[in-house]
Amino acid sequence: MDRVIEKKTWSRKRILTIVGIVGIVALIGASYYLTSGKSRLNVDSERITISEVKSGPFKEFIPVNGVVLPITTIYLDALEGGRVEQKFVEDGAIMKKDQPILRLSNTDLELSLVNQQTAVYNLLTQMQISQNASQQNTVNRMNQLTDVNSQLKEAERIYKLNKSLYEQKVIGGQEFKQSENNYYYLLEKKRLSEQIMKQDSVSGHQQLKQAEQSYKGSQEALNVMQKKVGDLIVRAPVDGQLTSLDAEIGQSKNKGERLGQLDILSGFKVRVDIDEHYISRIYNGLMGEFTFAGKQYKLKITKIYTQVTNGRFQVDMEFVGEVPQGIRRGQTLQIGLALSDEITALLLPKGGFYQKTGGNWIFKVADNGKTAYKVDIQLGMQSPDYYQVLQGLKAGDKVVTSSYENYENMEELVIKN
Repeated sequence: MDRVIEKKTWSRKRILTIVGIVGIVALIGASYYLTSGKSRLNVDSERITISEVKSGPFKEFIPVNGVVLPITTIYLDALEGGRVEQKFVEDGAIMKKDQPILRLSNTDLELSLVNQQTAVYNLLTQMQISQNASQQNTVNRMNQLTDVNSQLKEAERIYKLNKSLYEQKVIGGQEFKQSENNYYYLLEKKRLSEQIMKQDSVSGHQQLKQAEQSYKGSQEALNVMQKKVGDLIVRAPVDGQLTSLDAEIGQSKNKGERLGQLDILSGFKVRVDIDEHYISRIYNGLMGEFTFAGKQYKLKITKIYTQVTNGRFQVDMEFVGEVPQGIRRGQTLQIGLALSDEITALLLPKGGFYQKTGGNWIFKVADNGKTAYKVDIQLGMQSPDYYQVLQGLKAGDKVVTSSYENYENMEELVIKN
């Protein structure tokens, strides 16, 4: 008996055909999905850092390094050149004012001192000789004047006597005239002697004054020369600590060459290097903070060195309030320098993203936490831990702040747990 064979609806061939069509459609869709629209990249959540934007107090800080220096440093330069003959102290010694540090020798300078001393002694001898000669000349003039006065008195007596006798016709006119001429001659001689004596006195006084001035000038030159020789012994100008002493026995030092320095131990300052980018925002009075031995201390800018070297300039900062105990010269401090007053701002934690984006964009995490997409942002000031957000984000937003080294060209990140 014949049996009707029932035809199968889902044959093997038909199923395979449908699966093939579906696969082709899926392949086309995936290809379209991957080659159109946003570029995506799968990332492991454990390999990225997700931070939250929040509102809070903010003060712009920049991290800088400073070196502790004495509040005042006096440099020791060789006032005169010479050979180092003796060192009285070593580097690091605590010095008192005028205490000798080292001794130089300079034979040329010492010979010049001897010559100058000889010149002074010669001038002094010549001045004494001139003074004695002037005094002797004065004595001689006075003796001559005394003789003239004596002769004049006798001539005057004879003249008056002869005049009376001549008037009485006792003597002749010739004898009277002779006594009269002798009297007037001696009278004129006295006048001339007095004038010469006066001129000699003035001339002697001038010569003595010139000799004294010459001697005084020579004595001053000797004093200067003695000081120059005295400067061969280098002494501490003030109380302090001797540092950076650069002199060894037998070493030659030129005039003006740096020998070392003297640090005043009454206090310290901090010399800070700052990037030239901030030079227009730095002024005296800006405050900074640092931590030392677990305690926070404050500093204030007191001097700005505007010369820029290798992209950096320097400032001096002094301690405000308490100075750390145990701090030493040459120690390096990490300082947070405040460039603004405290304000309330949107805070974005710092991270490696900034190196690739320059702060112009960031990956913002979607609400579902499964993707992060690229958004434009604008950042303002910064502190050691945060950036100030001006545009593009709000409080509560979550963003990827780790490095974008491998996906800076992506538009979207697919976060895999």
